[in-house]
Amino acid sequence: MPGGPIAAAQRLELLKILGWTMIAILPVFLLVPILLWHFRYRNSAARYTPDWDRSSVLEVLMWGVPLVIVAVLSVQLFRTTHALDPYKPIASDNPPLRVEVVGLDWKWLFIYPELGIATVNELAFPEQTSVALDLTSDTVMQSFLVSALAGQIYIMPGMRTKLHFLADAPGRFEGENTQFNGTGFAQQKFRAVAMERADFDAWVAQVKSDGVPLTAERYAVLADASTGAEAQKRMAAEGLPEGVIHFSSVEGDLFDTVLHRYMHGTPVPPSAQPGAQEYDPQTEAGEPTQ
Repeated sequence: MPGGPIAAAQRLELLKILGWTMIAILPVFLLVPILLWHFRYRNSAARYTPDWDRSSVLEVLMWGVPLVIVAVLSVQLFRTTHALDPYKPIASDNPPLRVEVVGLDWKWLFIYPELGIATVNELAFPEQTSVALDLTSDTVMQSFLVSALAGQIYIMPGMRTKLHFLADAPGRFEGENTQFNGTGFAQQKFRAVAMERADFDAWVAQVKSDGVPLTAERYAVLADASTGAEAQKRMAAEGLPEGVIHFSSVEGDLFDTVLHRYMHGTPVPPSAQPGAQEYDPQTEAGEPTQ
C-alpha cells in the first residue's frame, strides 16, 4: 500500500493506464472465443462469405480506438511525468528534511547534514514532512527505490540526483537497490522509518549519544566491498538491528568529497575506487594517481 502522496499518485496513474488499455485488450479476450465458437467446424448457422474483403466499421474501430487511446495516454503521461518529477519539492507543513545518500557496495549511507549525524541502512524521518534526498554513488551505478513512498531513481559516480517523498503516517518501509552490482546485491536493503516528531527527535539524540564519529578512516572501512551486516561486525556496532550502523558526527563534507572524487578529468585508479578489488583505503581519497 502507498505510504505517501507520491506512491499514491503513481498507483493511481498505473490504474488509469490499465483502464485505458483494457479498452483495446478486453474485446480481444471476449471476441476471440466467441468467433472460434461461432465459426467452428460444421456450424451451419455461420455465414460463409469467401468474397468478403473489408468493412468500414471495423476499419474505424481497429484504427480509431487505438489512436484515441494512444492520444489520451500521451497527454496523461506527459502531465503526470511533470507533476511527479522526482526533483520537484513537496509542499508540507513542516520544514523539509535534507538527507544525503551515498550508494556503496553493498550498503546505503545516509548523511543528515543539518543534524550532523549519519547512518547505514536506516533512513529515519518525521511523518508529514517532505524529505529531500541528494543521491550519488561511490561505486558502480545503482538504483534507489522505496516503492511504498516514491519511484525509482538511478545514481552514478560523479552525478548528483534528487528525490523527494513524504510519509502520511508513521510506518516502516523497505528500501533497496534494484540495479545488480555484485555478490552482495541481494543484501543491499535498508529500513525507511517514518516517525512522529517526538520519536524522531529521540532517535536523533540516540544516534548522537550511541554512535561513533564517521572519520575518513572509518569511511574507508565502510566503503570497502561488504554488506551492511559485514560492515557492522567490522566496526563492532552492537545493539542495533542487523546491518545498521550509527555515526554521531561526520568529518568534513563527505558527500561533496565523494561526489567530486570523479570530477578530476582523469580516471580514478582502482586503488582509490571503493568497491574495486584493488581498493586501498590508504590511497588519498579522490586524488587520482598518474
